[in-house]
Amino acid sequence: MTTQIQIDQARLLSELQTLATFTDAEPASDGTAVTRIVFSADDLRARAWLNELALAEGFEVREDAVGNTFIRWLGTEPDLPAVATGSHTDAIPHAGMYDGTVGVLGGLEAMRALKRSGPRPRRSIELVMFTSEEPTRFGIGCLGSRLLSGTLDPDRADALQDNDEATLNAVRTAAGFVGQLASVRLPPNHYHAWIELHIEQGPLLERETIPIGIVTSIAAPAGYRFAITGFGGHAGALLMPDRKDALCVAAELILSVEKHALATGAIDTVATVGTCDVHPGAVNSVPSRVVLQLDIRDTNPDRREAVMHAIRRDCEELRQRRKVTITEELVNADAPAQSSPHTVELLEHICKEQGIPYKKLVSRAYHDSLFMARLAPIAMIFIPCRNGVSHRPDEYAKPEDIALGTRVLAQALAKLASE
Repeated sequence: MTTQIQIDQARLLSELQTLATFTDAEPASDGTAVTRIVFSADDLRARAWLNELALAEGFEVREDAVGNTFIRWLGTEPDLPAVATGSHTDAIPHAGMYDGTVGVLGGLEAMRALKRSGPRPRRSIELVMFTSEEPTRFGIGCLGSRLLSGTLDPDRADALQDNDEATLNAVRTAAGFVGQLASVRLPPNHYHAWIELHIEQGPLLERETIPIGIVTSIAAPAGYRFAITGFGGHAGALLMPDRKDALCVAAELILSVEKHALATGAIDTVATVGTCDVHPGAVNSVPSRVVLQLDIRDTNPDRREAVMHAIRRDCEELRQRRKVTITEELVNADAPAQSSPHTVELLEHICKEQGIPYKKLVSRAYHDSLFMARLAPIAMIFIPCRNGVSHRPDEYAKPEDIALGTRVLAQALAKLASE
């Protein structure tokens, strides 16, 4: 059955291009710019379009209280735990058209290809489109999969606010997703297996001209918010010896993050200060308060925590020397995920059997699969992306690589669904 699977590359590429039109991003000269924030008008139109594609194929569609979408092809033994795949379709501002979407539309095409190629599978096969993998609107990534896996408290989630102080509860309800968030959680071992198809978002596969990456583990992300409070005033009148410039402290703290992340000597340790909110934000006013957000990731949580200890020591030194207040807030701290040895071996077997070059590698970006690992044995398939670029309009994956990744996914789903 699996050797006869044919991927409709032209249709898949056309659907990726159509999905990219659900955006309010300004056109970009260097590629296709996509902005699709969760529960925005564009997001809701994209969801409706995806559901239409699934229903036209005869698949079952279900949506939960936070908007996670489940597209199921019923197997001959539907009471068995299903085999599942999927990703996300939301996009950060001015991003590209392949992040997440390849896994959703590739997953849909994999199911269609299996349906075209032979009889119904023993186990059902399910595609999941997750709500808000990106942290753009509510400040926390993988919102839908966190709730599915029970790693985010439903009440805390419903109280999350966007920049307009609208709560998740209010926004999801207005979008038509109602009910208690506690109902979203799935039981352990809900799925027999889970595989996510994704662009690499890194340069290794392209550099080595390898078309398939098999992910062995996913790095553990943690997020922190640091608030620095100093003493500001008029840029001309406040004398230099009297200042407690919060932005100067922030600059030292940012360099501390970089220094200690580099000091581990491990390629899997990465740390980024991606936002810096300065108050009052005027050129002629000494900053009195700055809020920084830190993203730190590692495949080894102990090493990640050692970096944080070193950063905290520097914070204490800055407090004493610069006479400021620095507070630290933990946003999230997640454990790494290990891929299922069985599924990794299965993917290797498929590649070897068909002469497809592959590379086993670590995912340093985190994905919904990190949280699906609480519910099922997982694995991920990576395909190359040009120059390793992602979250930019010039993000790009070759159509033939997308189709190959989709075919490998389909073959793996078929084998797992027959177990």
